[in-house]
Amino acid sequence: MGNSVSAQRQANISSKRSARDEALALAAPYDASIHDPFLHATATEIVEHIAAGKWTASQVLDAYMTRAVVSQSNTNCITEVLFEDAKKQAKELDEEFTRTGKLRGPLHGVPMSFKDQYEIAGYDATLGFTHWAHKPSTKDAFLVTQCRKAGAIIIVKTNVPQTMFAFECSNVLWGRTTNPWDDKYTCGGSSGGEAALLAMDGSALGIGSDIGGSLRIPTSYCGIYSLKPSSDRVSNDGTMGCNPGYEAIRISYGPMGRSVRDCELFCRTVFGDQDGAHQIVPVPFRPVELPSKLKFGYYFSDTMLQSSPANVRAVQETINALRSRGHECVEFLPSLSSEAMTTFVGLTTADGYRRMLSTVESDPKEPSLFLSTLGPKLPGFVRHFVAWAAGTFFGDKLFHDLFLHSRSKSVSEFIEFTDRRNKVIKAWYKEASMDGVSSVYLVDPLQTVTAHNPPRVRIVTHSSSLVCGSNARDSPARFPLSSGCATLSPLAACTILYNVIDSPVGVVPVTRVDPKQDTLPADFVPGATGTSTILEKQMYLGPTPVYDPVAMAGIPVGVQIVGKKWEDEKVLEMMKVVDEALETTRGFGPGCWKAQ
Repeated sequence: MGNSVSAQRQANISSKRSARDEALALAAPYDASIHDPFLHATATEIVEHIAAGKWTASQVLDAYMTRAVVSQSNTNCITEVLFEDAKKQAKELDEEFTRTGKLRGPLHGVPMSFKDQYEIAGYDATLGFTHWAHKPSTKDAFLVTQCRKAGAIIIVKTNVPQTMFAFECSNVLWGRTTNPWDDKYTCGGSSGGEAALLAMDGSALGIGSDIGGSLRIPTSYCGIYSLKPSSDRVSNDGTMGCNPGYEAIRISYGPMGRSVRDCELFCRTVFGDQDGAHQIVPVPFRPVELPSKLKFGYYFSDTMLQSSPANVRAVQETINALRSRGHECVEFLPSLSSEAMTTFVGLTTADGYRRMLSTVESDPKEPSLFLSTLGPKLPGFVRHFVAWAAGTFFGDKLFHDLFLHSRSKSVSEFIEFTDRRNKVIKAWYKEASMDGVSSVYLVDPLQTVTAHNPPRVRIVTHSSSLVCGSNARDSPARFPLSSGCATLSPLAACTILYNVIDSPVGVVPVTRVDPKQDTLPADFVPGATGTSTILEKQMYLGPTPVYDPVAMAGIPVGVQIVGKKWEDEKVLEMMKVVDEALETTRGFGPGCWKAQ
């Protein structure tokens, strides 16, 4: 039985990868002189050029198909390939425009990519599970229909980590996706394939999802832009998942792109459209105009982990840029990060991850799930002993609390944790307001570190927070249990806070790791500020620390821009303010990736 299962697994892996490679071969070879004018344009500019009659959808598509192939060869970011259908759609759009002189919609001719979980008729949505291969979807996800109706051309689907519950990107079926700026490091997760593809101009606009940082972490690691909307602004109808029905922490679905305006273009197109289940807030995009002078709150580190020098610098440079434009910036220390993380762990482990892990079936379990799923598997007395030892011998209350609550729970306990979540939300708005940031525009770090590497690679950085924030603590697909997501899953606390609160959050790329500026202070002491001693030792000390500014040189670092729930449009405007305040020559956006 075991041999037959293994043989079938290998057969599925071989057939799926071969089919992908064959489909990619439909693209012409990349030619910079021909294709770069299209690749160096944002999605917004693509539509403008087509509308002016300067470009055709087919010309644009050919360029992005060639670049998608380059992206795949460098990072292994693609799962399903839709080139054949895309060429037919581009031809139809061109004929329609020639006949009518009108665009089909606001995304006319824009080559788009979707995270693998989205159903597209005729194509698999495997999520990297070998046993989900060769089971093509029979209908399109609602968001796929929306985008095609607006004229978008979907060219590929992109890779995700096993179960989509990790901030790296590796699975048994498709393998590991790496960082486009350094293949020794992870692209992030779970929307990692999207981020890698977009950073290399392999798509003009992408779609991902986020329950703990899955849009924001890879966005920061790869140096692009994204928006995690408030939940229920974008439909999830027609998305595959590993834990359907779980709503204690709501999943958000949103855009990833190479500019703020492209993220805005997506939101203008889809906000307010009602899906068949009537789950979406029936509020269309609401243009806003911000005052000329704004007040931003910011922080460099939360109460859980000290941010890496690279992430601290990203926040500081953002604040300096905002102040130079006359904006007021107020530093404050968020006190709810630990409580939010404990609440998140308490809720997500309520069933012991039984349902989520059941989807893995006979596939080998990825190392990235090691620590996050360890607690519920242990006997109660072992879990209590580990928690006690962490608190007693290491003085690590954070690790103690997280590990203690990482267990299966009764319905009554689950309700108690849901109540804790609601109290965190209420307390957050009160705290931000009390600290003089009544508008709740925050700039925060994205993670404690920037990115980390797989078995042979590793990198992580913890960002701080402002009305903007940065998040980057994850690793490429496979890495040793001694590093990355396998044993540092709590690094996602910077992003998880805003999933618990359900705030809209944007990510803007700020800088890159610089060994000359981002060295760890010589007097650094793990846990000295009341943060986690155990996690900070692994991140910063020892013979192979996760944070290594020399090895990580050139890896992007972004910040998070945080607003109030339902004020997604304001967050987009704040992202523009931040992006414009920072130097335009900092090396992000279309055309910035060069062969490393």
